[in-house]
Amino acid sequence: MSSDQFDSALDLLRRLPPHSTSANLNRICALAPDLTEELLSSVDQPLQTRQCKKTKRDYLLCDYNRDGDSYRSPWSNEFYPEVEDAEMPSERVRKMEMRMGEAIEVYRELYYEGGVSSVYFWDLDDGFAGVVLLKKTTPKSNSEGGWDSIHVFEAIDRARTAHYKLTSTVILRLSTGNQALGDMDLSGNMTRQIEQDMPVQDDASHIVNVGKLVEDMELKMRNLLQEVYFGKAKDIVGDLRSIQPLTEANKDKATHQEMINSMKR
Repeated sequence: MSSDQFDSALDLLRRLPPHSTSANLNRICALAPDLTEELLSSVDQPLQTRQCKKTKRDYLLCDYNRDGDSYRSPWSNEFYPEVEDAEMPSERVRKMEMRMGEAIEVYRELYYEGGVSSVYFWDLDDGFAGVVLLKKTTPKSNSEGGWDSIHVFEAIDRARTAHYKLTSTVILRLSTGNQALGDMDLSGNMTRQIEQDMPVQDDASHIVNVGKLVEDMELKMRNLLQEVYFGKAKDIVGDLRSIQPLTEANKDKATHQEMINSMKR
């Protein structure tokens, strides 16, 4: 029965407005507490921000730096609230996490010109894994927007190479409204996956390889959003609303049809 409930919950969330995912997820978890852990680890939702008490720097919350109700700060490597016997990354993986975090900070400033980013790594038996988080929102006004990127990867060490598996999700929210035009809300998410073998010399090579994979994937997903999703929305709006008066449009259609008929003779 639990499996049926879980599938039904995921099916329901897919049919509800994407911009209300967090609120609807909380409601479902309140109705079915036994599904909370599975739902939180399976459903992508807009990232939340918290300030590190030790360094006073903002960091992002996700399921990968969570232990119960506590979250680990990438800046201080401490959980808030404190957790006893929490699982922490090894010294080697923690050093790579810090270097990757610094690199993503530079990437965020160049591409996003603001926002918040966080990186979390953890150990695997035959390598390591991690998540790269990026968030940018616009100030609240008549027009609001938000971009959340979640890049989860695994790096499996092999002889002189590493096998990377990257799963990327982008959550986009756009809304605007005024008395003349009314309200418009464009929200949704996109997930893409890639696997690739890349050469590795030392731990620094992992930073370069993962950074390149994340950068390339974000570029592809931005292009897809712009060309496919926004392009399709523009075509639909163009078909629904005509700037040209209806009488002129009908006249043009009649002229066009007359030309086609004359060519058939």
